[in-house]
Amino acid sequence: MTGITPIVIVGGGAGGLELAAKLGRKHGADQVYLIDKETDHIWKPSLHEVAAGTLDIHREGLSYFMLARDCNFTFLLGTLVGLDKDNKQIHLAEAVNNAGQQLFPPRTISYGTLVIAVGSKSNFFNTTGAAEHAITLDATAQAEHFRLKLLHALTSGVTATEPTPLHITIVGGGATGVELAAELTEAVNSFHFYSINQLMPARRLSISLLEGSERILAALPPELSARATRLLQSRAIQVNTGVRVTEVQANQLIDSTGQVYPSDLCVWAAGIQAPFFLTELGLETNRIHQLVVNGQLQTAEPTIYAIGDCAQAPWVGSDGFLPARAQVAHQQASYLYKRLSALIQGHSSTTEFIYKDYGSLVSVGHTKGVGSLMGVLSGKSWFVEGLVARTMYMSLHLMHHAAVMGVVRTFRVVLGRLLLKRSAPRIKLH
Repeated sequence: MTGITPIVIVGGGAGGLELAAKLGRKHGADQVYLIDKETDHIWKPSLHEVAAGTLDIHREGLSYFMLARDCNFTFLLGTLVGLDKDNKQIHLAEAVNNAGQQLFPPRTISYGTLVIAVGSKSNFFNTTGAAEHAITLDATAQAEHFRLKLLHALTSGVTATEPTPLHITIVGGGATGVELAAELTEAVNSFHFYSINQLMPARRLSISLLEGSERILAALPPELSARATRLLQSRAIQVNTGVRVTEVQANQLIDSTGQVYPSDLCVWAAGIQAPFFLTELGLETNRIHQLVVNGQLQTAEPTIYAIGDCAQAPWVGSDGFLPARAQVAHQQASYLYKRLSALIQGHSSTTEFIYKDYGSLVSVGHTKGVGSLMGVLSGKSWFVEGLVARTMYMSLHLMHHAAVMGVVRTFRVVLGRLLLKRSAPRIKLH
């Protein structure tokens, strides 16, 4: 091992896993470690499909232990609870299963280089009642929790005469909120297709999307926002902009003007923040707990890096910081792979991370999508819509799989899932 290794990566999200897979294939399991508190990986942008039941997590999830074997890195199940910068060690809490039984005891892991890639979670902005009554889609367990509550709600509140509407409110009109709203309409249609409530009338769904800005998808071009709004409204989804939610209650939401929105199920998708424990590591953080890094993705400690949503990284060429997007984490993983590989081989590098914005794609159902693509050669921005945009959106997921497992194996997985899909229901009903 060199002074650079072992490379310990904490967080098996898109960026962390891709980095571990690339480094592991080149440098070996004794030099590359990946740590995560979960046993399975799922591409976070697809959690809205898990929540709606249109994606079965038990078929989609990838085992970290399997990936570690295939990609030649070492996987450790655990949660980071402490950092000893002087001795270059991290401390992991004990790992337990759902029954509370210990799987692994507390451990201390030494590192040569530490990469923190623990992602982000929802930011409630201290809104009254949000933590108690709203559901977030930060992890697989939360998405499954919402799916089960939705399944139960669709079969309750129904009488033999006229069922009461099921009110779902989604706070936040970013990509997650927009995609979830669209996915839910398709999920409920599939639910009724299987006649779960065959002896009762179908329960109608009422979806309200509440956004604080003057338009949904505010971080994206106005034309993209307008097209997404039209698609949502065509599916009878109420799009409410300029709404600041001040209180979340068990059966309703209240905004700053006092207006009330009925709510049987509330999903909070407004804003992000990094995990709070990052503020306790002795490293510089910002107001939303992100680790502050330089242009080479290093913290003030040169051997500690941070990538993805948990990092505040400068956007080279602008006065701002990089957005929390999957493509940012993907590009940062590729950059660190080259940088760390060069350091292992004894070569120094002063090259900064340069982010290339290739545009954004938003899924608005299984046959619809909208997006803006940056013209790499022409410098122009191209807008796509419909099945073309949806197909390109799906390709992003496949590109992530290919970066982790390789092209050939990704093709086999896709083929297998297509064949299994013919014998599977449109929606997960159990």
